[in-house]
Amino acid sequence: MTADTSTGPVLRAMGEEAVLLELALLEDVLLVHRALAASRPAGLVDLVPAARTVLAVTDARGPALAAVGAWLLATAERALAPGVGGSTGAVDEAGRRSDTVIQVRYDGQDLAETAALLGMDADGLIAWHTGRLWTVAFSGFAPGFAYLVPEREDETIGPPLEIPRLSVPRTTVPSGSVALAGTFSGVYPRASPGGWRIIGTTDAVLWDDAADPPGLLVPGGRVRFVQVPA
Repeated sequence: MTADTSTGPVLRAMGEEAVLLELALLEDVLLVHRALAASRPAGLVDLVPAARTVLAVTDARGPALAAVGAWLLATAERALAPGVGGSTGAVDEAGRRSDTVIQVRYDGQDLAETAALLGMDADGLIAWHTGRLWTVAFSGFAPGFAYLVPEREDETIGPPLEIPRLSVPRTTVPSGSVALAGTFSGVYPRASPGGWRIIGTTDAVLWDDAADPPGLLVPGGRVRFVQVPA
């Protein structure tokens, strides 16, 4: 298919056992992935969201794979219908009880400079970061690295902050670095190069090969950052 996503969700075949759903916005991905995860059909192996897509991996082929594609489209259209999907910030009490809490020492080398770029002081940036419920939009870059976006719980908070990346990326960012870039927050699960602005550090284990699932933060999950003494 070659249709434009401006006219609605688009399906693309991805080999014999997967289908890719293309969407217009990251906000659409959040809504659609949530709806898909709540109505998984038999034969679905995995749902993999990204910035503008959701990949459905199945153990089906032929007509069965076509049925999965039809489920993707129908669910997406329902989730995105006006007045149906609602805000991505709508969280029930059960969802709040399952929030992942990450303790952060706000001692990052970019904290003061990042706060100044945003027109606030360091305490204000810390309050902003800890005062939001974050959603795992998708994973990537490295095993255990999650792209977190702030929930719009309060429509008075205005649009998400847009935080510029470093003009020169660092060759090494320490494991456990809590950082900001664009409209995302994230935690580096291991030492690696990176251009995000480091505002703190955590001892949380983001990736454990022996765990099930191995990643602490999975797409659709919610995260709260809590300040602890540096």
